[in-house]
Amino acid sequence: MPGSESAAAGPHRIFDARTLAARRRRARALGPETFLIDRVAEDLADRLGAVNRRFDIAGDLGTPTTALARALAASPMIGRLFAFGPPERADNDAAADIEMPPFGAASLDLVVSALALQTANDLPGTLAQIRRALRPDGLLLACLFGAGTLAELREAFAIAESETTGGISPRVAPFADLRDLGGLIQRAGLALPVTDVDRVVVRYAHPLALMHDLRRMGAANPLAARRRAPLRRATLARLFEVYAERFADPDGRLRATFEIAWISGWAPHESQQKPLRPGSAKVRLADALKVPEGRLPGDDS
Repeated sequence: MPGSESAAAGPHRIFDARTLAARRRRARALGPETFLIDRVAEDLADRLGAVNRRFDIAGDLGTPTTALARALAASPMIGRLFAFGPPERADNDAAADIEMPPFGAASLDLVVSALALQTANDLPGTLAQIRRALRPDGLLLACLFGAGTLAELREAFAIAESETTGGISPRVAPFADLRDLGGLIQRAGLALPVTDVDRVVVRYAHPLALMHDLRRMGAANPLAARRRAPLRRATLARLFEVYAERFADPDGRLRATFEIAWISGWAPHESQQKPLRPGSAKVRLADALKVPEGRLPGDDS
């Protein structure tokens, strides 16, 4: 899953933007598979509904389809939602590179994004630009593929390639770990960071069905360091065997995991809760727990 030619991608580029755009165009031509983006769009709308705030000006950054715009269309919490997406998306208010969003400083009350930020080569930089675009007490709410996405396919590819070619090439993107995402939100200057994960397990009759879905999602391999030679038949055959051996349910269907990492953070504002200063507590922990100093409830030692 989620590299133009590697020289154009540069030495520090993980994803190749031109290849990623080509993958998305092919997906539209094939007929896109949207079950995953539709699901997370509805989930994002539900999460936003729990915030109980109105956002006059919102920006949808990079979401590859109109699913999020549709899910939020009737929301009374949003005044106007502007779409800043890839050129392949038909309803853009402005075509945008997620690493160079066309946001003015303090111009948005809300930034949302669904299954797009995982292809940013400089995710910390993208988050910093989102923070700059948010007005005080503005919100970022987004989801992206997390580290456990397609773990089964990654493992099966690694075993099949090592056995048939003597080496391993990048086949599945190195998605961010949830713990790292929390740190990146804080590093970008966003307050009250929250992260959590939703694991979606999809079952397939054959690995080829999964690969076809990935193509129709525009999610076939765009890694800059990917091997350019065609996949060997022996490697593909061994991949099928390993996948069936390791990741089949009792009924023979094969599991594919999509880890959806959710992130949120607020542009700082004086009204937000702040941690107490060290040493400012007025009640000792032992007194609050009604135990002798130095002992915890249930500690009989």
